[in-house]
Amino acid sequence: MLIPLGYVIVLLSVFGGYVLAGGSLGPLYQPLELLIIGGAGVGAFIAANNGKAIKATFKILPRLKRAKKYNKALYMELMALQYKLLSKIRREGMLGIERDIDNPQESPLFQEHPTVLADPHIMNFLTDYLRLMVSGGMEPMEIDELMLHEIEVFEQEAHVPIDAIAKVGDAMPAFGIVAAVMGVVKTLTYADASPSQMGEMIAHALVGTFLGILLGYGFVSPLASYIERQAKEAEKMLQCIRITLLASLHGYAPQLAVEFGRKALFAAERPSFTELEEYVRDAKKAGNA
Repeated sequence: MLIPLGYVIVLLSVFGGYVLAGGSLGPLYQPLELLIIGGAGVGAFIAANNGKAIKATFKILPRLKRAKKYNKALYMELMALQYKLLSKIRREGMLGIERDIDNPQESPLFQEHPTVLADPHIMNFLTDYLRLMVSGGMEPMEIDELMLHEIEVFEQEAHVPIDAIAKVGDAMPAFGIVAAVMGVVKTLTYADASPSQMGEMIAHALVGTFLGILLGYGFVSPLASYIERQAKEAEKMLQCIRITLLASLHGYAPQLAVEFGRKALFAAERPSFTELEEYVRDAKKAGNA
């Protein structure tokens, strides 16, 4: 996983370089400095957020253990599923998929794509708007506005834990300075100490500044950036579904509607036209079989 790997590189680079330069790790071991900085960070996080934001932050942390979820394979599987659904609509009419979307877990069509079926984020969005299409009571523009509104709400909700963690990361260097100042104050109370003792205590105090900067920019802020990338990928998945369904509502054939959705993807995950065409063709043959 990339997060632990990045943290290991940060630690090896900082402390390894320090040791290679002739430094000793002993003076850097200041657990009380960590208590001051970490405790202040946790307290500020609690004070700055309400219960919903705190719950959302802790709820999103288990997702970090997963590998990259929205990859090229999942996009191709999603577009193959949408192609089958739209093709069935074209053959049998809107009511032809009513049973499939009412109970996707029992639908043979959805069961052919277990990865998509196992993702509630995708399934809820896709089936909700297919139901609106089946109902036939809304214009394409109205459905598009509703999809855009839901995606906007998702983006706002996704940024709640991101902002909460990012603000803590920004505050960590300042809490490091607080710890360092408190260490200096403590040192000045020993005015009768020898120069070597004073130097050692000042060195211990300055570790607070070092730890605050290291924790903020080396650990907490990268975590917020990683969660933001995940949110962007999830948002792009919804945009892909939105554009595909909207193209179908405007009368485009399933193959062209899926092509519209392909164009909405990031270049890193976007399959080529030939790749998608071959995948959809194979999926169609497998479904017919």
